[in-house]
Amino acid sequence: MKGGTVKRVLGLVKPYRFLAAASVFCALVSSSGQLAIPILCGFAIDAMIGQGRVIFESVLHQIIIIGCVTAATVIAQRVMALCNNKMTYCVCRDLRDDVSDKLHRLPLAYLDRHQSGDLVSRMVADVDTFADGLLMGFTQLFTGAISIIGTLIIMLCLNGVIALAVVLLTPLSIFVARFIATRTHKYFVEQAQVRGEQTALTNELINGQGVVKAFGHEKKSLDDFDKVNEKLRKVALNATFFSSLTNPSTRMVNNFVYAVVIFVGALNAISGAITVGQLSSLLSYASQYAKPFNEISGVITELQNAIACAQRIFNLLDEDNEEADCRQPESPQAKGMVEIRDVAFRYEPERPLIEDFSLKVEPGQRIAIVGPTGCGKTTLINLLMRFYDVDSGGIYVDGADIRKMTRHDLRGRYGMVLQDTWLCTGTIRENIAYGRPEATEEEIVAAAKLAHAHSFIRRLPEGYDTVIRENGSGLSQGQRQLLCIARVMLCLPPMLILDEATSSIDTMTEVRIQQAFAHMMEGRTSFIVAHRLSTIREADVILVMKDGRIVERGRHQELLERGGMYAKLYNSQFAPT
Repeated sequence: MKGGTVKRVLGLVKPYRFLAAASVFCALVSSSGQLAIPILCGFAIDAMIGQGRVIFESVLHQIIIIGCVTAATVIAQRVMALCNNKMTYCVCRDLRDDVSDKLHRLPLAYLDRHQSGDLVSRMVADVDTFADGLLMGFTQLFTGAISIIGTLIIMLCLNGVIALAVVLLTPLSIFVARFIATRTHKYFVEQAQVRGEQTALTNELINGQGVVKAFGHEKKSLDDFDKVNEKLRKVALNATFFSSLTNPSTRMVNNFVYAVVIFVGALNAISGAITVGQLSSLLSYASQYAKPFNEISGVITELQNAIACAQRIFNLLDEDNEEADCRQPESPQAKGMVEIRDVAFRYEPERPLIEDFSLKVEPGQRIAIVGPTGCGKTTLINLLMRFYDVDSGGIYVDGADIRKMTRHDLRGRYGMVLQDTWLCTGTIRENIAYGRPEATEEEIVAAAKLAHAHSFIRRLPEGYDTVIRENGSGLSQGQRQLLCIARVMLCLPPMLILDEATSSIDTMTEVRIQQAFAHMMEGRTSFIVAHRLSTIREADVILVMKDGRIVERGRHQELLERGGMYAKLYNSQFAPT
């Protein structure tokens, strides 16, 4: 899995291979400059050895060359940093785009099974961590590799014995770094997972802060957070501790290599095999040779963390998309006819929900769906909108199987007002026109008036230009629901789904909204889910559901006269006690 992750990361870099090539070239120039300076210093030292033998012209010449090489090295490092930064953040931008696109393609079942906070953590925190590791990798791995190879070549040219000693001791440093790194990766994987749990819990507690305070649940919430926080502390400490062993361990080995070079080099200098300037150069190269290993061992910690985060991101991207639309989709004329034939559906294989469900709805009919909690009312709406696909049977809209229609076409035929409101960050105007961005100002205001939202919108500081955030914070639940109703009033689709659409609205406003709904539903097929049975008396057909089946159907008065389940539900709300 780890090797496959690295391969996929390299695939993400491929579109920016020009920047990568420029970075490698600059790394080559920078490393070459750094490698040239010690030998130039050695030449300068040799020009000053011996009493009265200081060759000023040669020393000045070496100083000028060193200055030019240093300037070229600094420029190359600057350009390399720019290339690496641009490449890294372009890759991360593309990765976030891929994750965002994936979230829109995932089936609703996946989103229901996973906490939103964990998904946010993968898209934000994990990508940021991945960016840090990728940037350090590009910046230090290339230069480190070039420095190691270049240093060995120059040392071989200066003195083969010393170079051989260095080469023989090098694998010890590599072995130590690899031994620690391979045992550290699992801790970073666990750290990324627990960080996702912490983000999910934090998101949950912030969104539900009102409920937490209302029930005096602060202490228990803090205890829950402390448990996750402590779990994260332990796994992060393990990951950091074991990965931190890499740098001092390799540094100890490299110091030993440096000591060997000093000892062997001193013996060679005493015997006259090398000059003092060459010995100085060899000591500089021995230090330079060790430095990349120390840097790379330090980078390994970030790379391990980055790879662990990349795995979580790729796991999300590898999830199955929702079933693709039909290649030759049908798009019948919108009439509003719906037929459900022998449908069976269950969220979990071992728990039946809807079985042998059949229903035929003629264009323009108003279908009310009632029943106890958990009987399948909202599930039926999810199936009509194809948020979920049926396990067996079929649903037909205007004669076409909805699985042979595009989801965009199918969902464009419905207008939905749900009990749970959803508003995006933006102005009141933009939220009302969410389904019809091209709507005129007059149309938006007319829709708001029909929804009885115009009066409270005018009282806002900026009216229709008032910006709302975080799903309508600053507005009451009822005001948010009125805006959602206005959004549907503006679109006026062929069919309507009203799922407890007036649950958060006061009784007087509800009466006016019901009148607006009555006007809006004229000639439109409508599905009305309601617990307040007073809102469905005028429905053409009332379906009473229990355990995923239709146990009664008929008009309001007929069902009352039968004295069945509907009558019990109705009398429980309106019969005197």
